[in-house]
Amino acid sequence: MGNVDQRLPLYQRLRDEIAAQIASHVWRPGEAIPTEAELAASHSVAVGTVRKAIQTLVDEGLVERFQGRGTFVRRPSFDSSLFRFLRFHGPEGRHEVPESKILDRSGLIGPDPVIKALRLPTGTEVIRLLRQRLIKGWPVLAEEIWLPRARFEPILTMPLDEMGALLYPAYERFCGEIVASAEETLTVEGVAAPFDTILSLPQASPVVVIERLAFGYHGGPLEWRRSCAPASTFRYHIEIR
Repeated sequence: MGNVDQRLPLYQRLRDEIAAQIASHVWRPGEAIPTEAELAASHSVAVGTVRKAIQTLVDEGLVERFQGRGTFVRRPSFDSSLFRFLRFHGPEGRHEVPESKILDRSGLIGPDPVIKALRLPTGTEVIRLLRQRLIKGWPVLAEEIWLPRARFEPILTMPLDEMGALLYPAYERFCGEIVASAEETLTVEGVAAPFDTILSLPQASPVVVIERLAFGYHGGPLEWRRSCAPASTFRYHIEIR
């Protein structure tokens, strides 16, 4: 644990070391990490210290425990988060996952809001993806997605038909970047360009905007996106017990 802050408590240093190894793909999502006894032996610490470090990672959502099986690197699923707020149904009323169509991809110097969100130095190059999502050919969602170019260079040249409906598997497969967690903010706005055209809506029509900042296992931002949908698709559901 020589590369972590030695002033931290021992369990926190071990937590940081395990997290760093996950970020470096020593253990990939879905894979088991060593047992508590193995980690205790390899780091010359007590099992209780390992248990506290692992529990911290569990609480943070980086790993998950399975009784009798061990502790595994967690692979979060993010696309379903849209369905907490938006109703996407086909003509027969069945719940459907929208198809995806990349309308534009380009590399450019990051605008100030993007630079700030991704915590990049001023003047850093980024990648912008403009994506339309459709059900039975009808646009239901428009997305503007921003990525640090240095981490995602292959996205600019890869065949669009290999990108798939979900972007995170493509990030992992082509760029080696794995999204571990995300923060989302929901607002209601009047639609503006280019989303009005993508959604076939009159300008200033009410839309729901879900803004997501996604993070890697290293703790830094990997992606900033704004997903925009007609307000008629909005729903809010919560169970109160």
